[in-house]
Amino acid sequence: MSSWKKASKSVQKTHRERHQPESRQHLGLLEKKKDYKLRATDYQTKKSTLKLLRKRALNKNPDEFDFHMINSKIKNGIHREKGKPKEHTPEQIKLMETQDLKYIGYKRHLESVKINKLQSQLHMLDAVNETSNKHIFFVDDGEEAKGFDLAQRLDTHPDLLHRKINRPRLSKLQEMTLPHIDDSTLAKIEQQKHMAYVELRKRVDRERELTVVQQKLEVRRALKNKLVEKPKIVKQGSKEAAPIYKWKFQRCR
Repeated sequence: MSSWKKASKSVQKTHRERHQPESRQHLGLLEKKKDYKLRATDYQTKKSTLKLLRKRALNKNPDEFDFHMINSKIKNGIHREKGKPKEHTPEQIKLMETQDLKYIGYKRHLESVKINKLQSQLHMLDAVNETSNKHIFFVDDGEEAKGFDLAQRLDTHPDLLHRKINRPRLSKLQEMTLPHIDDSTLAKIEQQKHMAYVELRKRVDRERELTVVQQKLEVRRALKNKLVEKPKIVKQGSKEAAPIYKWKFQRCR
């Protein structure tokens, strides 16, 4: 029992601070020691910060150059950063905020399948413009060159000379049974072909945009890895390409 009394005496008593007396209630809460310590610490921190900034301002070299001097400006008394080129389009931002990496990869795969299907149907032949390649025919003399008949030489119909592909010979044309197509049907076919190429172009642009979004998401996921050292940026990202980072090589045990 005596040991318990000695142990209880050794324990420091908790001293409670009194509250604000009733006669001073109009002055608000009575400041406690913990409140004073917080206020004093904040005051000393601000004082040391102002002292350090004043010292740096006095020791600053007026001829010193910093790239931030030309990358920022003061407008209406407020320090602002100059506008940088946007790295993402609104569509890319919406996809990156609402969808995950697996969904983006799945949609890009669907677009690539549809593009391959359209390309197999259209063959991408009529979309080719005038090429620099030329077909040269050699003749014996100038008289033969003057009377040179290209349709006869190619053994095809004169109306088919402008075509670069699917230009059958006269013997094949005689064997073929050509249907009668009026001008309205021909115009409808040309319109359908034009719309098919428009759809193909849109899907190609969509697939390219999804590829860029997928690459940006992959880079963002790689940067979240805290187990590896922070990489060095090689090239800033843009609307057309993802940023390029270089990680330090680490040998795996």
